[in-house]
Amino acid sequence: MHCKYPGYAVTDGNRVVDHILEVAAGTGVVTRALMVALPASTTLVATDLSQAMLDQASAVGTSRPVEWRQADAMRLPFPDGTFDAVVCQFGVMFFPDKSKAFSEARRVLKPGGVFLFNVWDRIQENEFADTVSTVLTSLFPDDPPRFMARTPHGYHDRFTIERDLANGGFAGSVQFETIAMRSRAASPRIPAIAFCQGTPMRGEIEERDAGRLGETTDLAAEAISQWFGREAVEGKIQAHIISVD
Repeated sequence: MHCKYPGYAVTDGNRVVDHILEVAAGTGVVTRALMVALPASTTLVATDLSQAMLDQASAVGTSRPVEWRQADAMRLPFPDGTFDAVVCQFGVMFFPDKSKAFSEARRVLKPGGVFLFNVWDRIQENEFADTVSTVLTSLFPDDPPRFMARTPHGYHDRFTIERDLANGGFAGSVQFETIAMRSRAASPRIPAIAFCQGTPMRGEIEERDAGRLGETTDLAAEAISQWFGREAVEGKIQAHIISVD
């Protein structure tokens, strides 16, 4: 049985995956995709550190029942050897101790189980994020807000990821695939608002000058329009898909 989602398969060969754990599920984007793609016999437990995120995910709903459970990825409340697969979409970059989180994923996997996750590539390979970060550097040259480069796009080095997986107890070969796609928006202002006001970068901007949030957003929108057009825009995004057992 195979189930493909965001660029990779939940299984390989003839391995059967009956019980899946999702960590850092957020508002359930991958959860919903899995529930559509996987056989009815497959069960899924979706966890996140934030109960508010899970409440939103539950409110949106899924095509069939999911167990939503608040849990810290570094202290998973499950017995050893519970799951056939552990999956995580764009979550590991936020774990304070990545090797610890990986060791927990390894602990709750059954023998032969697979751990699948993805991370953003460096910010220079993600055009909207890089454009906005460049604008912020020009506005705050002495202390630019660096959240996007530091955290979402700060965990992309293959050697570092393989080292952390090994420290977490994964001894198998690591499969590492880089995928480039396109991010689209109806106008340049949409990604400008998303980055400047819809991420923790907003707090970094307001720490430096709370009165310049609107100006920053306007300048980010203008920069995106100069590079990508003034109507509907699209820019490159790139991520790494990692699997290990």
